[in-house]
Amino acid sequence: MNRDIVVIGGGPAGLAAAIAAYDAGCKNVLVVERESEAGGVLKQCIHSGFGLTRFGENLTGPEYAHRFLAEAEKRGIEILKNTFVTGLSAQKEVTCMNESGIFRIRAKAVILAMGCRERSKGALNIAGTRPAGLLSAGTAQKYVNIKGLLPGKRVVILGSGDIGLIMARRLTLEGAKVLCVCEIMPHSSGLRRNIAQCLDDFGIPLYLSHTIVEIEGDTRASGVTVAAVDENKNPVPGTEKHFDCDTVLFSVGLIPENELTKRAGLRLDGRTKGAFVDGDRETQIEGIFACGNVLHVHDLVDFVSEEAEIAGRAAAAYVRGGEKQKELIPAECGENVSYILPQSVNKKESGAQKLFFRVKRALKNAVIEAETGAGTKVFRRIAVAPGEMENIVLSAEELVNAQKVKISVRGEQR
Repeated sequence: MNRDIVVIGGGPAGLAAAIAAYDAGCKNVLVVERESEAGGVLKQCIHSGFGLTRFGENLTGPEYAHRFLAEAEKRGIEILKNTFVTGLSAQKEVTCMNESGIFRIRAKAVILAMGCRERSKGALNIAGTRPAGLLSAGTAQKYVNIKGLLPGKRVVILGSGDIGLIMARRLTLEGAKVLCVCEIMPHSSGLRRNIAQCLDDFGIPLYLSHTIVEIEGDTRASGVTVAAVDENKNPVPGTEKHFDCDTVLFSVGLIPENELTKRAGLRLDGRTKGAFVDGDRETQIEGIFACGNVLHVHDLVDFVSEEAEIAGRAAAAYVRGGEKQKELIPAECGENVSYILPQSVNKKESGAQKLFFRVKRALKNAVIEAETGAGTKVFRRIAVAPGEMENIVLSAEELVNAQKVKISVRGEQR
């Protein structure tokens, strides 16, 4: 089987990339999706808040996904469902498996859009037993929103990622009692709006610089002990709090799903946990692109779609005309910046380029400095936080004489 472009993953990134590639003139596009229906995790995100940036509307996750599914169907883009991708070579050969057997697809270009997965309970060093009632926040979300099942009635949530915050509200609305949310960091890893709407509005306490130190229960969780932590994240004796609960949810981070990326021999960035890419979202292997949460974890699906469209258009251009001329310079992290994406910028790009980044510490009255060959460009923000991705736009003129781009963020401690 031969295809011009194979998109691996039929979530919001994969659908947006496929549509953009088709609209850019590459009609022979195939999307490979492992589940029975495309749409990714959006299918279980029945809360609103999607599409505000892209559509100017307040949509639920399924509504947002439906917009892209409808556009893909209108174009006749083929989506191969219930199909697992088990291998990817540097020669852009995709190995797949479904009920028909194992087969290979030879592609002129490949777009990686596999999304991300939750960090599991097993990755945490928590003392105690391993009873029923310990779930990731995403699993609990699927139980409640897809299967109509309530996982517990007295709940403690570890980690203040957006899924955990949203599930605190969802479980409360379904009649459960959410006792608290604990976050080991001194700041939340979720959006400020979710803290306000999901915790503050429902009187759910958020304990920053706290973690669970012990889980109790035999066949079912019966309680947890929570303690404050010091600057080295070690529990502080004498600060313990006990909560009687039957359920513990873990919202302790998302990890890009990059097993295929590794198999293709692509280099991963230790900070983003995704592949190194340039402004076209092209990896170090010519003709292989990556976008969405497989590249770096986004907080808004609107940005996932935007990034996927960049990859889709670039993949179509590659198929039609081959590798374009590039002169890449590195994007470097300065003060209070944990990562920048893309990791390299093309000086020969004719248009403006948008760089996304995250900060290490929450600051107010923040000043963002981007050092380029044309000097230092300054951007201002009322506040920045690690849980919210920032972006800046640099023009082609500002990059033409640059040897690198370095982004730093300064401000007052929040």
